[in-house]
Amino acid sequence: MFTTVSVQLPTDTLLSLVEQLKRRQGTQDISEAITTAVELWLADLTQRHKTADPNGLHGYQWKSVFLPEGTVVRSWSYGEHNYACVEGDQLVHQGKVMSPNQFARSFARSNRNAWSDLYIRRPGDKQFKLACVLRREIFREQEEVRKAHPAAAIAPQQDVVAVTAVTSTAAPVPAAPRDTSPGEGWTLPERRKFRFRLEDVAFE
Repeated sequence: MFTTVSVQLPTDTLLSLVEQLKRRQGTQDISEAITTAVELWLADLTQRHKTADPNGLHGYQWKSVFLPEGTVVRSWSYGEHNYACVEGDQLVHQGKVMSPNQFARSFARSNRNAWSDLYIRRPGDKQFKLACVLRREIFREQEEVRKAHPAAAIAPQQDVVAVTAVTSTAAPVPAAPRDTSPGEGWTLPERRKFRFRLEDVAFE
């Protein structure tokens, strides 16, 4: 038997969730959507390194791949290996801050693709792994999480009426209809013989 408890949720957060549910256009209710969001958050935490402190986690964000502090990046060029390390939020090689692309090109005489040239070993990894391979694995893991926890869909209309009614603004008051009835003298015949005044016409 499952038990439930009530928790406080900021109004802005709840309204943002309702808006997302509307865009999804499904049948999931708000409670189920909140549960799914919490489960996704917990699943994301379990994927992080066990020794990493979520409150003070540092690292280098390389496109879609996050390299936590302590990650070692290795390149191979002209028969020797070169190493860079993630210190804080930066990738450092011999005291110089650089990007992975700059690190890959610094030992070559031509342009290099960092994803296919660099090897990565994160804290807790037993061996180096090619960057493009690591990227595919991370993408595959994210897809598995999405399949295990489908995205929240729209809540039934009766569940969102109470929330949307609180923040709905009053409709603008329509303008009064214009009076189109003819005024005094409007229906009299035209007294002018010409559509212009003679004094306004220039004569040669």
